[in-house]
Amino acid sequence: MTQALRRAAALSAVLAGSLMLQGCLVGAVVGTAGAVVGGTARATGAIVGAGVDAVTTSDEETRARREREQREYEREQRRCEERQRQGRRC
Repeated sequence: MTQALRRAAALSAVLAGSLMLQGCLVGAVVGTAGAVVGGTARATGAIVGAGVDAVTTSDEETRARREREQREYEREQRRCEERQRQGRRC
């Protein structure tokens, strides 16, 4: 019985992963169709594709983006402190 449960869990994981990949593919197809149809459709395709990608962004990508933003913020803070020490405004 536990083996059947494991198989069901594995199948569920595979199906969930495939659904997320389908979202990426749909975004790519819409973006491609937009490029063929014209300017307005291209913009719409890009927006829809970006929305699908935002929904399907992995935790690793989200973590990496947050770390990059944090480093940029800290770098800007250091620059501002250096300007203040030199008597300039930020």
